[in-house]
Amino acid sequence: MSATRSRLALASDRRGATIVEFALVTPILLLVLMAALEFGYQGYINAMVQGAMTKAARLATVGGRTSADVEKMIKDEVGQVVDRQYISVETRSYYNFSNVGSAEKITQDTDPKTVYNKGDCYEDANNNGQYDTSLGSAGLGTADDITYYKVTANYPNLTPISRFASWVGRRSVSATIALRNQPFTSRAAATIRCD
Repeated sequence: MSATRSRLALASDRRGATIVEFALVTPILLLVLMAALEFGYQGYINAMVQGAMTKAARLATVGGRTSADVEKMIKDEVGQVVDRQYISVETRSYYNFSNVGSAEKITQDTDPKTVYNKGDCYEDANNNGQYDTSLGSAGLGTADDITYYKVTANYPNLTPISRFASWVGRRSVSATIALRNQPFTSRAAATIRCD
């Protein structure tokens, strides 16, 4: 009878329940906390990348800056929260906004149509003497050019959540902007070339 009584006493005893509940809830709580930290960190880095890129791009539009200057400004600012090695900066210049991300304009087209081939005439927007499918030039360009900036931060996670929640171990934040340079000097007009 004392064995039955002790089993009943043990079954109704609630003194150790809190530690068991805590052990069950803690991993879930930690995963939610780490996920919140990761999303907050990603949002902060996104804001830093956007702000640094916009600031550097606006300073570059008035002239007197190089691509290296722009890259250094961006990496110095974003490098306060992400290691500089994880930041990449790309700058390309275009003659006008319609050229961003497109090929040079074909002005006189022979068969096959809408594809550049021998005998076609084209607007050499970057004046390099050849037809380009991506007509942007590396760098910041000159006066009145459109400069396209792309900044990417590809950084490791802040917390070890990837080990526990099957997340990728790296995050990536990217930002782009296209601005027209100020008319601080004259620029060469596009040349029509025929092959």
